[in-house]
Amino acid sequence: MMKQAQEMQERLQQQMSQLRVDATAGGGMVTVVVDGHKHLQAITIDPEVVSKEDVGMLQDLIVAAVNDAHRKVDDAMKQQMGGLLGGLGIPGL
Repeated sequence: MMKQAQEMQERLQQQMSQLRVDATAGGGMVTVVVDGHKHLQAITIDPEVVSKEDVGMLQDLIVAAVNDAHRKVDDAMKQQMGGLLGGLGIPGL
């Protein structure tokens, strides 16, 4: 049972490294890509939102996009964990 748990953890770590999640804010004005470890991999900003007058809005859009990406990673990990744990035959999972 412990060996199965260790193998499951290794598979999950590998899946997290390979996972890429895109999220947007402001109707696509800001797009971010994070991996399964929630590390920011890329950010794309529409040039139309780059303005000295709108720095605060741009900052808010970046934060919103990153937070949305993190939520999507959490959701993806919950689904993967459920599938892996269900394979162990643990009652209630």
